[in-house]
Amino acid sequence: MTTTWKKILGRDEKFFDLLEASANEAHVSSERLKDFLLRSQSVLSVDNLHELTFSRRKDKEITKEITRELCKTFVTPLEREDIEALSNSLYKIPKTVQKIAERILICPRDILKDESLSHQVNFLEQASALVVKMVKLLRSGSSLDDVVEMNSRLQQIEGEADKLVTRMLRELYQGQREAKAVIILKDVFELLERAIDRCRDAGNTVFQIVLKSS
Repeated sequence: MTTTWKKILGRDEKFFDLLEASANEAHVSSERLKDFLLRSQSVLSVDNLHELTFSRRKDKEITKEITRELCKTFVTPLEREDIEALSNSLYKIPKTVQKIAERILICPRDILKDESLSHQVNFLEQASALVVKMVKLLRSGSSLDDVVEMNSRLQQIEGEADKLVTRMLRELYQGQREAKAVIILKDVFELLERAIDRCRDAGNTVFQIVLKSS
């Protein structure tokens, strides 16, 4: 089948390429946040934000490109509103991750020596990796069972992350930390929770897309 006929019949791969690229940037940003947190134990500068900022900007351009393609493409392989919804969900992940890194950058180094932060970042990395796999399923047209299984795992990660946040907040509120440390850590914890929620939202969007076509 020629490229022209693929486009006419809505078989053009560009939307899958763009959505997968966006999902990959979301995962890359979580990996870079993990490295950023490790480096925060020593010395950080504004330059250390460059990679995370680049990832967010790159994803923003991908999101804009998806919008441009939606405006000029007559037939799309997925419903337009689904493509737009998934694109927006994916973009919010690196955007939130950058906010987390910005908070970490201005935090006193001693406050960041909390193992719970590392655990939460690991949850984010796992969740974003699952999102990449789920988005790739859209191209291959995998069965609903595959998507359900991955989405269930994503929900499980989000639930475990929520429990960890609750435990961390309880320790903050009931512990002996000074008020400044409580405020700073609470802010970072809640942003991490939000980033993981963004991954969950993206996974739910993929699930709904596949459910409609099953």
